[in-house]
Amino acid sequence: MAKAADVELVPDEPFAEAGARVVRVRTEELFAHSAGVLDTTDIERVHAMRVASRRLRAVLEIFAPCWVGRAKSPYRAALRDVKALADTLGERRDPDVQIEALQTAGAAMPAVQRAGVNALTERLRGRQAQANERLLEALEHAGRTELRERLLALAAAAADDAAQERA
Repeated sequence: MAKAADVELVPDEPFAEAGARVVRVRTEELFAHSAGVLDTTDIERVHAMRVASRRLRAVLEIFAPCWVGRAKSPYRAALRDVKALADTLGERRDPDVQIEALQTAGAAMPAVQRAGVNALTERLRGRQAQANERLLEALEHAGRTELRERLLALAAAAADDAAQERA
């Protein structure tokens, strides 16, 4: 799993400035992990993107005061979309982990017992494929609705607020 990028925060900087910086970094991390995420032969890609989505969600919730209360703030819609993407990544991750565990257990079993493990693994591959289709739809939705750009716009708005406070 990819390590989260360090984000240096300065104790006396405005809250909104810190929020803007952290949201920008976590947004870029999330979308950097999207390359190859639909490849079911490399389950670590889904894991890395899922973790990145959870980090971004947490940051959005921590820095919510930067956006909540504004007229027509796009914050709630962006948070909702990040949560939905995280949920879809989780749906895809679950069968990945189960398949890996079954394959490990099956390798240690006598051949006569492997047939049952193989049958269960195939059912899980079906679930994995369905979850992968939903993940594709979620990624396409994120692209169509410009989720990355909306998140970066939230960060820019918070940075602008911080700059106005300093002025």
